[in-house]
Amino acid sequence: MIFEPVPLFLAAEFRVKFADLPWERARARFLRREVFCQEQGLFDADDSDAIDVCAIPIVAVAAVAGVPDDVVGAVRIHTPQPGVWWGSRLAVAKPYRRAGVLGQALIRVAVRSAHAMGCQRFLAHVQSQNAPLFQRLNWTALGEVELHGRAHHLMQADLAAYPPLHTPYAGVAARLAAPLSTPAASSASQAA
Repeated sequence: MIFEPVPLFLAAEFRVKFADLPWERARARFLRREVFCQEQGLFDADDSDAIDVCAIPIVAVAAVAGVPDDVVGAVRIHTPQPGVWWGSRLAVAKPYRRAGVLGQALIRVAVRSAHAMGCQRFLAHVQSQNAPLFQRLNWTALGEVELHGRAHHLMQADLAAYPPLHTPYAGVAARLAAPLSTPAASSASQAA
């Protein structure tokens, strides 16, 4: 008897919020290593840096039947000087990238939360291939720079497009518009 491969289950509901639980922080760090070290090869074994000490991690938590299940997206924000905030290390788990929902939701929560905390200018170094996404979300490119061997755009968010989010620990809900079709579980496990 021949069985067809079983598709990998992907959650359709998410909560994008400040990471306030130890497991959320740990899974965000794991996801960052997976994306920036293993997948993109930007760092050898760990992408941690001095910014992690003062940064606020933000996560996209997948929910199954309303119960938090896993971190499938992450970004961090920090303020090196009063009024100026930076976002960095935006990462979304590979199976969820095609939906385009989580990256946008992480960016919105990052900027809106910083705006609520007194942000007057929000900046990010964005990998060049992702600059069009940020431009669609009301960001302006200020220049180009090479970081970690890759082309990046220095970009600034238009804060008028990001009303303050005063409840970042509760965050915002995000939902996929339609289920993602996924490769078979056996193929996905081989790629991981």
